[in-house]
This record gives sequence, C-alpha cells and structure tokens, in this order.
Amino acid sequence: METNPEGNCTIVKEFILLGFSEDREEQFPLFVMFLVIYLITLTGNLGMIVLIRISTRLHLPMYFFLLNLSVIDICYSSAITPRMLISFLAEDKSISSNACFTQLYFFVAWVCTECFLLATMAYDRYMAICSPLLYSAIMTQRVCIPLVAGSCLVGFTNAAITVCFISSLSYCGSNVIRHFFCDTPPLLALSSDSYVTETIISFLAGLTTVGSLCIILLSYLFILSALLKIRSSQGRHKAFSTCTSHITAVTIFYGTLIFTYLRPNTSYSLGRDQVASVFYTVVVPMLNPLIYSLRNKEVKEALWQTMRMKICL
Repeated sequence: METNPEGNCTIVKEFILLGFSEDREEQFPLFVMFLVIYLITLTGNLGMIVLIRISTRLHLPMYFFLLNLSVIDICYSSAITPRMLISFLAEDKSISSNACFTQLYFFVAWVCTECFLLATMAYDRYMAICSPLLYSAIMTQRVCIPLVAGSCLVGFTNAAITVCFISSLSYCGSNVIRHFFCDTPPLLALSSDSYVTETIISFLAGLTTVGSLCIILLSYLFILSALLKIRSSQGRHKAFSTCTSHITAVTIFYGTLIFTYLRPNTSYSLGRDQVASVFYTVVVPMLNPLIYSLRNKEVKEALWQTMRMKICL
C-alpha cells in the first residue's frame, strides 16, 4: 500500500482474495474438486472443437457458432480457474491490482461475448426454422464470421469501459475481496466513491444482458409462432428439438448472470453470490459441451461415426 500525496488515504496496490473458505483443511478438497471440473471443461470443449472441425456433417452455421462457444467457454473459464486453483494451495492469497484488473478485463470480455454469441445462435435457429428455404443462402460464412467478430468486439469494448471505471476508483480502506476472483460487485463494495461507477457499470451490464436476452426472446417468439403453424406434431417436435440444447444453456447462463449483476451493490452477499458465480464461471463452461452433445442427435451421430473410423484405422 502507498499513501497518496494528500496523506489522508492509503492507496491499495494489491488485494487479498479470500476465496471460499479460510479453513486450511478445506483447501485441498476444494482444489481437487475444481481441478476435476476444469479438466472436464477443457476436455469437453476441446473435444467439441475437434469433432466439429473433423466431421463434415457438422460443417453447418449452427455448429460453427457452437465451436466458437466452446472456444469462449475455455477462455473465460481459464481467466478464473487457474488463479483460483493456485490460491487454494498458496499461503499468500494476495493479487496485485494490475493482475486483478487484468483478470476482470478478460472475464468481462468473454462473458459479454458469450451473451451476444448466444443471441446470435438464437437468430440462427430463427432463420433455420422460420426461413428454411433461404437459410443456406443467408447464413453463409460471410454472415457468420462477422456475427462472431461483432460479438467479440462488443464484449471487449464493454470490458475496456468497465475496467477503466473500476480501476479509476479510490481503494483507500480494506483490500480484502470477499470472493474467489476479481469481480465487479466485491470491488465496488471496497470503494467509498463508487456510486457513479456502479451506475455506469449496471447500465452496461443491463444493456448487455437485457439487450442480448431480448434478441433471444424475440427470436424464440417468432420460432414459436412458426411451430404453431406446423400441423404435424412430429414436425413440430423435430423442429423444436434443434432448440432445446440452446434453451437449456441460455436458461442456466442468464439465470445466474441476472441474479448476480442486475441488483444493487448494497445487496451483495458473500455466500449467495459465490454460489451463483460458481455456476457461470465454472459449471456452465463444463455443462455446455455436455448439453449440446447429449441433447443433439447430429453431434452424437458424428461422435460415434468418428469413433468407429478411429477404431477401424
């Protein structure tokens, strides 16, 4: 810590991440549990990327977006989990302010990118169900690549603005972050002059979350309307089955995200918010490849076909 020129404030140069528990006996079991989850996350998402790349039957816009979702899940899980695993085993729980803000930047960037990528995937399902004859002509690489790039651009711009405001705050008192990673609510709770910053960040979070969610809901509203026009119950079921994996992923991801960020900073609770944070930082990246593989007939068939080819070789 340093004292500012006016001498009335001790400037924080590092933070202490409390994590889940201060009990040493609980550190190693937690380390093992989250290490296993992280390894499953890496294996599942890398497996999904490889499968989509090598299986020609999955060279479709829907799976192009799914491949990018797996990349994003790896990136934003990796922005949190490795540092958390080190913290479980290390005596020193401190993290420099620069490292803290860097972690926050990449976390916010990838989460915001995932929000808009999920919205893009909803739009893709809308086009596939509502305009099947035009789908292959419209959803070309010239359209899909800019949609993914645009999602990244919005995500990283949002993160830059967020970190710019968070890092400009005065952290003059406690430097103890009651969380397992550098996140906006616990950092805002440490600053006494965070009202304006909190308002701006809440607006950005609301714009990102609600904006992308509105695109998803509007897409599914049109999808529902199109499904009701299909007379055959088998046809409706077949069309809707292509959306179930996406709906499941969206429900889990947005449920915890809205609970955590679209609330006043004064309602921040250590235990409750940590549980919610674990879901979207650790559990969701692990579940996404499982959701899309177990509930998707084409992915399962591509997986079995690839496995049979490898065995034959």
